Amino acid sequence: MTLNTKDKIFYTALDLFSKKGFSGVSIREITREVGIKESSLYNHFANKDEILESILTYFRSDFSKTLPPVEMLDAILQKSTVEEFLKAGHRNFKQFMEDENRVKMWRILQIEQFRSPLAREVILEDLFKTTIHFLEIVFQKLIDLNKIRPYDPKTLAIEYQYPVFSLLTEYTILKFDGKDTSEVETRLDNHIDFFLEIVTVK
Repeated sequence: MTLNTKDKIFYTALDLFSKKGFSGVSIREITREVGIKESSLYNHFANKDEILESILTYFRSDFSKTLPPVEMLDAILQKSTVEEFLKAGHRNFKQFMEDENRVKMWRILQIEQFRSPLAREVILEDLFKTTIHFLEIVFQKLIDLNKIRPYDPKTLAIEYQYPVFSLLTEYTILKFDGKDTSEVETRLDNHIDFFLEIVTVK
């Protein structure tokens, strides 16, 4: 696929920011890698901050597609076991994170969370709050279907998801260093199995 100049700037900055952090990359370095004059970059982005904003906004939109629409949940949950639903979600997210550009965006979020208000917003609102709220709805519906024990659904969402967040952070660090991720992936599978053992109605 042939990229236009704006896309080349976007993906070059994505790669550089994910390796060096926003502050460690200059406009000159980006344009040198793209093969354009510095002045040409400003035809597409006002400044370096706008490039980062476009990357984080893209990730935000892309990540939202990993969760099925709430209006489809009843049909999905009625025909799935709890195990099937959670493991399908795990597979979908693994597929999402197999894309190298998404891994780079995830790393940028981790690097920039204490510098960029938008990075913090994406982590707190999209990754944490939205995901926990979605799972709270899921667990309440599963309780109503008598598929899991009647624990507080928000507590279930937190107990299930926060270990996943930590394991995914470890996964991205290992991927960055080119190290084997099989152990952390096994731990994620074990986490799901352990959670199912606790909550599933026998």
